[in-house]
Amino acid sequence: MIYINFNSLRFFLIVYLLSGFVVTAFAAPQGLLETIHHHITLDSTVPDNGDLNPYAIVVAPVSSGNIQKDDVLVDNFNDISNLQGTGTTIVDYRPSTKHTTLFANIPKKLDQCPGGVGLSTAMTMLKSGWVIVGSTPSTDGTTTTKGDGCLIVLDSTGKMVDAWSGPTINDPWGDMATIDNGSTAALFISMAGFGVPGPKVIDPKTGYPPIIHKATVLSLDLSIPDGKPPVLLSQTIIGNGFSQRADNDNFLFGPTGLVLSQDGTLYVTDGIDNVITAIPNAATRTDSAGTGQVVTHDGQLAWPLAMVMTPAGHLLVANGKNGKVVEVDPISGKQIYAQWVDPDQAQTPPGNGDLFGIAMTPDGKGFYYVQDDTNTLMEAI
Repeated sequence: MIYINFNSLRFFLIVYLLSGFVVTAFAAPQGLLETIHHHITLDSTVPDNGDLNPYAIVVAPVSSGNIQKDDVLVDNFNDISNLQGTGTTIVDYRPSTKHTTLFANIPKKLDQCPGGVGLSTAMTMLKSGWVIVGSTPSTDGTTTTKGDGCLIVLDSTGKMVDAWSGPTINDPWGDMATIDNGSTAALFISMAGFGVPGPKVIDPKTGYPPIIHKATVLSLDLSIPDGKPPVLLSQTIIGNGFSQRADNDNFLFGPTGLVLSQDGTLYVTDGIDNVITAIPNAATRTDSAGTGQVVTHDGQLAWPLAMVMTPAGHLLVANGKNGKVVEVDPISGKQIYAQWVDPDQAQTPPGNGDLFGIAMTPDGKGFYYVQDDTNTLMEAI
């Protein structure tokens, strides 16, 4: 027979708790990633024409046309041949039905889009229902045949209504940050194609294609007349000198993640330099801040790509070189937490090349992301 003195046990537990031995076990999470425990496969992103390689993710802010509020739009960078820079489709995942439909299939060749169509990570949907998506096109799947590309304007039924190109637009590449006032809007987009050669051009010092410091961040001011497509009013280069280069496996490296904070700071990921920088006063700038101020670099970052901001003001960054998402406090620059959301052992390191687009869920408690290796939309909760 075992005798237990419960009064002594209770006293021991109180002393144990007060001593601080279990403080870490009950401490509040430092950020969002620590609360994420489940990763759910939602649906395939492959439409009937076989397009592959999901890139951009946009959560619909309104219901309009064929889109319902909170639908998840995903575009594809590759066609059925798996050549990069040739994808032409946007699919629409509806959380309420758990079903994916084709939203848009843009012609491969457009007179207004130099080089054709290959839909990139640059995509947004405005409150007025217009969808704007970037094209970084190629005909052979490499930068050898890349065109300058364009920005394509679609209505909310997926019909193309306009396209913008010109000397400041050269391969719209990264996430599209947006200030949307309804009748006016400002878009912030990285351009990563200036002077980039094909991947067979090698820098003898590194054994890789040459790094060219010509990538920019472009601010576009739009007017949106009632019931009519957006009108491009002005363009301002607010950042320049970012690293860009060709790559056989990844097509192109350039500034990818763009997130605008409430105080007007634009945060930018630069995968080649493995850094996140900040461009102050992005919404009101009339000049370039260069590459901005360093927020954080290296550490858990590994080719940081797409990026989004949590309700608490932290940055979630998808790594291109492994399957991790990294959470960063942009004020302190501290890398708070990293989670391996795609630990696919078929790649080295696990998840290498699988992550790209990322977007917060409407409730702010989780995030959507895509896995390029399986062509699926995922939800982290």
